[in-house]
Amino acid sequence: MLETAHHKTQITAQKAILRKQCREALRTRDKSQDKYIIHHLLECISLKPKHITAAVWPLPDEIDLRPLCYTLHARGTSVVLPETTPRGHPLVFRRWTPQSLMLPGLFGTDYPDGYPLTPQIIIVPLLGFDQAGHRLGYGGGYYDRTFATLPHTLRIGYAHSTQEVPSIPTDPYDYPLSYIVTEKEIHHYHTSPHKNLS
Repeated sequence: MLETAHHKTQITAQKAILRKQCREALRTRDKSQDKYIIHHLLECISLKPKHITAAVWPLPDEIDLRPLCYTLHARGTSVVLPETTPRGHPLVFRRWTPQSLMLPGLFGTDYPDGYPLTPQIIIVPLLGFDQAGHRLGYGGGYYDRTFATLPHTLRIGYAHSTQEVPSIPTDPYDYPLSYIVTEKEIHHYHTSPHKNLS
């Protein structure tokens, strides 16, 4: 038991160091390259255009996915955005359209006034990633709890290539991603369970 607790403490400390490093990489990235990340996201999603797709309304310094939301809507894809729930609960996804009223949520987030829908594709924000498809999030555990309730959703992370690190320590409840897109390329991982795009 003590060994397990020590191991968990080590992982928490390692993740804290990586978060600081990756936050800086996100903040100082070349923002002119963000459009290529959106292009690669569209390339992934275009293979399943009728799937309800969860995107993200940006926080400060994050990659802005609003152009992606507008493009998906124009193409006929149903777009949902997350409402941040109290800690310990999975996210709730609400339908978004260009006419939606955005409401203030927890921790500086915004969410639309639309009705709840269950996504089939979830576009996942992250601070860092590695070549195994592991994601370093913000530390709240919201997306992993959400993946536990929606295990068959396709999980697509997005980041600038400078946010890649050699290895991310993981816990048993950390879910790997199906895809990670950067401004340079699309990484595909054979995770299970999920619905493959092919």
